[in-house]
Amino acid sequence: MELNTLTLLEAARGLREGTFTSRDIVEACFSESSRSDGEIHAYLDVFQEDARKQADLADERLQAGVPKSMLDGIPLAIKDNILISGKRCTAGSKILEPYVASYDATVIEKLNLSGAIFLGKTNLDEFAMGSSTEHSAFGPTHNPHDVSCVPGGSSGGSAAAVAAHFCLAALGSDTGGSIRQPASFCGIVGLKPTYGRVSRSGLIAMASSLDQIGPMTKTVADASLLFSIIAGHDPRDATTHPHAGFSFQDNASLQDLSDIRVGLPKEYFGQGLDDKVRAILDNRIEALKQKGARIKDVSLPHAPAGLAAYYLVMPSEVSANLARFDGIRYGASIARNESPKDFWEIYFETRRKYFGNEVQRRIMLGTFALSAGYYDAFYLKAQKIRVRITEDFERAFRDVDVILTPTSPVLPFRFGERTEDPLSMYLADIYTVSANLAGIPALSIPAGSVGGLPVGVQLMGKAFSEEVLFGVGHFIEQS
Repeated sequence: MELNTLTLLEAARGLREGTFTSRDIVEACFSESSRSDGEIHAYLDVFQEDARKQADLADERLQAGVPKSMLDGIPLAIKDNILISGKRCTAGSKILEPYVASYDATVIEKLNLSGAIFLGKTNLDEFAMGSSTEHSAFGPTHNPHDVSCVPGGSSGGSAAAVAAHFCLAALGSDTGGSIRQPASFCGIVGLKPTYGRVSRSGLIAMASSLDQIGPMTKTVADASLLFSIIAGHDPRDATTHPHAGFSFQDNASLQDLSDIRVGLPKEYFGQGLDDKVRAILDNRIEALKQKGARIKDVSLPHAPAGLAAYYLVMPSEVSANLARFDGIRYGASIARNESPKDFWEIYFETRRKYFGNEVQRRIMLGTFALSAGYYDAFYLKAQKIRVRITEDFERAFRDVDVILTPTSPVLPFRFGERTEDPLSMYLADIYTVSANLAGIPALSIPAGSVGGLPVGVQLMGKAFSEEVLFGVGHFIEQS
């Protein structure tokens, strides 16, 4: 048995029964990443010494019969835009290459209290801006299933680390599909929680009204377990809901789906959807019917405008959030190596030198959308479309419990295939952005493969309905 291939639940059971130790699992993960990560490049930093110390402490607790939680002694990977005190946090950008976090993100505090172990920080598109992890300032991550293909983005490093068994699970962040799309491309499970259900404190902000941290795991049950640890209200994040907590339930005991109504939005099954992806989706729809689910056509009429609205709202918030990287307070600065004339030269030259092309593109787009004379025409109109999209989902969920769609319209694409055309890259998010605009939860589950490349399907539910998504997702996973 290869311990690094275990699920969270299998590892928790084996640790409780004394079949193996936490140190054994940690060493198995490090052995695999040492062997293969040179080709995949999932990790930016690895914490071997710290992880081994934490594993030994966990083994002492487990032997004494006083584990902190079901995650005690289990090794995870963390996307490198989530702060871990005393560790470098780059967000995949040269401008933050020297930055060391001075505090823990709330999700890290919760995982520390649970006894989880952090193996390292994973690669991502710079400031989480991308759909392929080709935009990292530290080099791209490769898809473990085919290293000539991208792993998706922006949480491509976390997805690849889970799929390649460099860890048992990971955390990612999702602003417009950055957990779900790489989960689909790498053949794992990824959850974008309800907005406000997981604290964003300690997450380097991209677009504050859209960002959410979520689990990336090998199974739906594992996603439920990890989500139960990180969910909950946080006074340091005013957007978290007072009743945001979640209790883990293993859905393996469910027998059928006779009470579940599954909606199929006609807007998600039209032009642009790869026929091979559609065939896998049709197969899963048939499997749900056989399990007793009631399938119903629904309409989300404003969904086609979702991508355009997203790519105005998101860069507008990006332009505001990234204004803090000024070459003065923290991170890289030209002032350390050159002799600038004044503040403005420090500000402009630092940002010109250390921000990548995609980051600069989105800052300029957002600044333009917010500028005098264009605010009403672009940003305000996008926000109105966002309201309409939210209302579409509210109407649909009066008739159905979950909505089933593709996660991505295409199979994992090859490196360089879309980098010269930003619009074609943005289209990879066409099925995922609406859930972020509406603030609802969405889950990507592996559904099959084409020529060895994974394909995922997406479940969306009403706000705070993650338990329903896990239940239906379990049946898709089993089929």
